[in-house]
Parts: sequence; C-alpha cells; structure tokens
Amino acid sequence: MIVLDEQLLGRNIETEIARWYRGSVRFITVLRPHTVIKDDGIPELLRRQNQPTFVTINEKDFWQKTAIDQRFCVVCFTLSDAHTDRIPQTLRRLFRYPEFETKAKRMGKVIRITDKETVFYTFDEREVRSISLLKLSK
Repeated sequence: MIVLDEQLLGRNIETEIARWYRGSVRFITVLRPHTVIKDDGIPELLRRQNQPTFVTINEKDFWQKTAIDQRFCVVCFTLSDAHTDRIPQTLRRLFRYPEFETKAKRMGKVIRITDKETVFYTFDEREVRSISLLKLSK
C-alpha cells in the first residue's frame, strides 16, 4: 500500500501511481476519516496498516524526525507544490532499486529524494546512506 500525505490531494498523483503500482494507493485521510491528522500521529496510523509506504513533500517534518519502525516506510520528496507531478515516475524509479524493490525491503526506512541525491536511513541504522544516480525526474 502506498499512502499519500494530504498535501498531495487534488493533483492526480494517486491515479498516476495506480497505473504502475499493483497495490492500493490511498491518502492518509482515508485511514482516519473526518478527523484532523497531525504529523506526529501519522506513524501510529501507518503501524496499523500492512507494510505501507508513506509519501510526503513535507520533508522538514519527517526527515530524521519520524518515529520509524519496521512496519512502514517513509519517502520524503523535497519538492514545491508546483513540481509534485514528478513524484509518480521518481517513486517508480526508486522502487526499481534493489534496496527498495519490495515492500519487505522498504520497511523500516526513511528516504529523502532531492534534485541532487537520494539518501536514507533505517530503523536499525540511523546513519544516512546514499543511493547513487537517483534524482528527481524532470
């Protein structure tokens, strides 16, 4: 399951991802409808799902701040609202890397994708590691 942050609503990103992703694509608001979901409550909602990958452009509140565990993955994009159309293809490219090609391999990781690099840390190792050659699609 891919769970999109609420800032991505209304941009057709879920439709674009659903064209190539076999699992379900949902917004975080579907996981707890009719309530305000604060950023610090998102990890608890994700823990209740079956191996979700959470996608956000709010990297300042999630990168190296998320209470990560082995039951979910967080992908932080450093994009402005105007460039969120890059997310589906960049996410697809990310999922082709051996470290992220299956849900099981993504679990317990927080990933940050910029126009210059992709870095990540894991539940077990807080040291940031880099992935060569993956940058935001233009």
